[in-house]
Amino acid sequence: MPLTENANPFTGALSEEYEMLQHICPNHPLLAEKLGQYVSRQRQGAISGFEIGCGTGISTYSLLSAAPGLSLVALDASAKMLEQARANLSAEVAAGRLRFVEADALEALRALPDESLDLVASNYATHNFRADYRREAFGEIFRALKPGGLFINGDRFALDDREAHLSLTQATLRHWFETFTGLGRLDLLEEWVIHFFSDETSDRIMVFTPALEELGALGFAPIEVGFREGVDTLVAAMKPSIRKA
Repeated sequence: MPLTENANPFTGALSEEYEMLQHICPNHPLLAEKLGQYVSRQRQGAISGFEIGCGTGISTYSLLSAAPGLSLVALDASAKMLEQARANLSAEVAAGRLRFVEADALEALRALPDESLDLVASNYATHNFRADYRREAFGEIFRALKPGGLFINGDRFALDDREAHLSLTQATLRHWFETFTGLGRLDLLEEWVIHFFSDETSDRIMVFTPALEELGALGFAPIEVGFREGVDTLVAAMKPSIRKA
């Protein structure tokens, strides 16, 4: 199911108030920072990059700041999110290091030439995809990466233990109710809760071990976990430099 204007949850109130995410999920900006840090350690020189679900540009800025040689195409399906991102990163666009694209993620990935990218990055985007859509997107990422290329993904990876995941989900919702009540924004609470439960459905939830196994089955190796706290996880998957015979 493509993340078009009809399917993308970040086209209405959530896109207009997206910065609220840092209040209910403080690890979101932390993961964005860690994306940049990881890339700066792993990649030097000129880097051709592609970002999926750039949102308002939080992770985009982290990537560009950490990797001076990075030229980045940053994609999102939400015009409202991209409007904010363009305003936030106008200097990077003017410098020629950054280009924003409004498009469906999978359609854009399919259009990429084989082995054309050094880096594909994403932060808090792929958990929004339906499982079949996400599986195909991961396959297209592998195809588009050069040998030795890196896919780095900061996102919500559900706990393998269902009972532990349920307990964590309940604690998350309690935190949200307290936060939004304190901010006097119960209108946004409704929107976020609806979105949250959509991500938890069986055809969409991204569970940690199966997700990493899926990447491995596509050919990524090695696959590293650079950070994990609750569901918030940084996964780095490499396309091997040498093709298997």
